[in-house]
Amino acid sequence: MTNLKFRGRPALAALSAALILLTGCANMSDAQRSSAIGAGVGALAGAAIGDSSKSAVIGAGVGALGGYIWSTQMAQKKAAMEQATAGTGVDVTQTADNQLKLNIPSDISFDVNSAVIKPNLRPILDQFAQGLANQPNTEIRIVGHTDSTGSDAINNPLSVNRASSARNYLISRGVNGQRIQIDGRGSYEPVADNYTEAGRAKNRRIEMFLAERAR
Repeated sequence: MTNLKFRGRPALAALSAALILLTGCANMSDAQRSSAIGAGVGALAGAAIGDSSKSAVIGAGVGALGGYIWSTQMAQKKAAMEQATAGTGVDVTQTADNQLKLNIPSDISFDVNSAVIKPNLRPILDQFAQGLANQPNTEIRIVGHTDSTGSDAINNPLSVNRASSARNYLISRGVNGQRIQIDGRGSYEPVADNYTEAGRAKNRRIEMFLAERAR
């Protein structure tokens, strides 16, 4: 086994912090556990890189975030998307791992059994596409969802087609298609009750993620 040489109190503090994080993983969810393990590994990496407490703190941050950063550009994009979607029902959030997430329900995205983008979604996608050419380190992921009406044979491809429609629209606005990943989850990840029309409308949605990698 390779021996790591730690220097001084900062390294010891980093090691202690990492052990505390890893010890507490038993009572965590999968997402929390992954984040904690990342933080622990990052703290050890930071201590190994140098003998300053700053190194350990930076290491912990990078490990916990899985390589994504929340830059000034990301903060500005979030503010712009919040302004563009105000009053529409679209949720704009920063995820725990520093991705910008847009949850776009069917009120402005898609009709029942349709992958055709509604007119109200276009200005939101326009704003999302704006400025991405100047952010080469960003990654885009679009996930389509359906409600529970219909079979998997209908819902699974429909969810992918909804994500594909959003991707194609972004490409038409100048975004490089190679930067965009799409996925479809069918009806398997509802965010509301499928027994009501209001709930089904929330479940017919796309989720868009924008993430920036550290350079």
